[in-house]
Amino acid sequence: MTKPASPTFRELHDQDGPLVLPNAWDVPSALAFAAAGFEAVGTTSFGVASVLGRPDGGRSTRDANLALARALAPLPVHVSVDIEDGYSDDPDEVAAYVSALAAVDVTGVNIEDSTAETLIDPAAYAEKVAAVKRRCPEVFINARVDTYWLDQDATVAATLDRAARYVEAGAEGVFVPGALDHALLRELAAAIPVPLNVLAIPGLSPAELAELGVRRVSTGSLSYRAAIHAAVAVAEGVRGTGTVPEATPYPELQARLAEYAAGLP
Repeated sequence: MTKPASPTFRELHDQDGPLVLPNAWDVPSALAFAAAGFEAVGTTSFGVASVLGRPDGGRSTRDANLALARALAPLPVHVSVDIEDGYSDDPDEVAAYVSALAAVDVTGVNIEDSTAETLIDPAAYAEKVAAVKRRCPEVFINARVDTYWLDQDATVAATLDRAARYVEAGAEGVFVPGALDHALLRELAAAIPVPLNVLAIPGLSPAELAELGVRRVSTGSLSYRAAIHAAVAVAEGVRGTGTVPEATPYPELQARLAEYAAGLP
């Protein structure tokens, strides 16, 4: 397995349609996304934290995300890691963590501008972005603006002010989860000079989101939550009517894991 030389992770944001980025929580889910033809895979901090038995946030995924990044390094896809708020208030510590990710071929990171469900000073966040960019210029920084996600300063003006500061500091993408309104998305995309990233919005296809100016669509924790929902549905089906749903065949998953394991050092 080798990383794709082209298109680069940056170039994936500039193709005809938006980059659809599925978010994995472990090796098997990432392998499944790669097998489905996705050229890039992200991670979900919720999924990674949940596997640990911890709630999302609280910087509980620091070590687990680094371990997962190492495990995903052999995959023939670009990998972007959701690192919550960077796991520190110190910009240099955030940059050091991203440097460790870059050392195992991570090509992108997603960093939130909130800590403990509260927006932080945009100037302090911009310092994190600048520190990461100085130390790891090759890593694609997706700056997550949590105004609408947390319903704090949830205005166009505040969101665009934060986005402008982050782009000036070196962010190459801006992620605004919780932004759903068509007019809002169009206004954000028109004013933000780098690719706009949103979560998947029910009823809107990538093509329709592209018409609004969106350049990247993430599944976030949706895939993980859907997997948990499906697992319970399987157990309830067997317990009730004995119905066994369609599933990826065991030999196929086993073969994937065997190929993966054979490529490990």
